[in-house]
Amino acid sequence: MTDCMTKQQRSYVMSRIRGKNTSIELILRSALHIKGRRFRTHVRDLPGTPDIVFSRAKLAVFVDGDFWHGYMFPRWEMTLPKFWRKKIRTNRARDRRCHARLRRAGWKVIRIWEHEIRRDIDNVVLRIIRHLEESRIP
Repeated sequence: MTDCMTKQQRSYVMSRIRGKNTSIELILRSALHIKGRRFRTHVRDLPGTPDIVFSRAKLAVFVDGDFWHGYMFPRWEMTLPKFWRKKIRTNRARDRRCHARLRRAGWKVIRIWEHEIRRDIDNVVLRIIRHLEESRIP
């Protein structure tokens, strides 16, 4: 499968893709703020730099893009060129390592897929709030 863009065009397109403060992250953060929840974002001292962190509750939330983190990847990985298969496999392996490191350090980890936010933001927010309430110490 050949690319329909020149190397320079592809480089430009790829450079526009953000890793932080994506539209789906902003939608989720806004919905959490409306519910009165406060949090930190992109905490670098935690494995994987979680997108949203509730420090007191030790809850780390990752907002994963369906393509970049391979939602249902085994079903469609063979449709991609080798470069992209390797890239997404590497992302998924890194996600598993960071998840395990956070769990070993006593953190609760929630991974939310892009399509979940777009389809039903209220359910996603309720899921996070439920975890926050479960972690409250009486």
